[in-house]
Amino acid sequence: MPMEQSPKTARALFEELRQAPPRKLFGFGRKAALINIDVQRAYTDTATFKTAYETDPQQIAHINALAEVCRSRGLPVIWTYVAYEPGEAGVWGTRSDTPDALQNIALGSPRAELDPRTEIDRPYDVIIRKRMASAFFETNLASLAVWHGIDTMVVTGGSTSGCVRATAVDGLSHGYRMIVPQECVADKHESPHFASLYDMHLKYADVLPVDQVQAALRKMGG
Repeated sequence: MPMEQSPKTARALFEELRQAPPRKLFGFGRKAALINIDVQRAYTDTATFKTAYETDPQQIAHINALAEVCRSRGLPVIWTYVAYEPGEAGVWGTRSDTPDALQNIALGSPRAELDPRTEIDRPYDVIIRKRMASAFFETNLASLAVWHGIDTMVVTGGSTSGCVRATAVDGLSHGYRMIVPQECVADKHESPHFASLYDMHLKYADVLPVDQVQAALRKMGG
């Protein structure tokens, strides 16, 4: 059967899928963790960095609200950022020709700093430095989830088509129910953003309104 073709935008395809999904949702399990992907200045500070992007101007406020709900219910809150020591980026680093492009922490890059608008409870929250797209790749995220008895992961941050999608795919592969609050993820352009929301909602995660996610988290106990 040939590939289906359509003049519809990625946004239109996603909205159609959300209105009439062909499969049932994964749903929420017993206990969730909130995974906030790379909410750092390199990707959120649009006034300073060309690499930054914004889809919903209230994204970080929504993320902060979800984090507060999780803490009130005894649910883990995890923040990731991507940054590199010299020489550890490997082949990934060969695409860069500037010393600061990969958030080189040895140089004190401001790109690696978590956005100052994030409301992080450092005695409670966990901060993970990652080096590749997925928050699972060579980090302790999976073992933390096992320790806390997690069966559901709520993923926010960016980019939708990059690290968020990679984490959603890996999370499902690890056996977790993956939830993506739509207002809490962002990308550089609407085409990859909505194409990735479509792809995740169809296969790997439930893409839901943030208020629906918040209501579900309020019903959980740690």
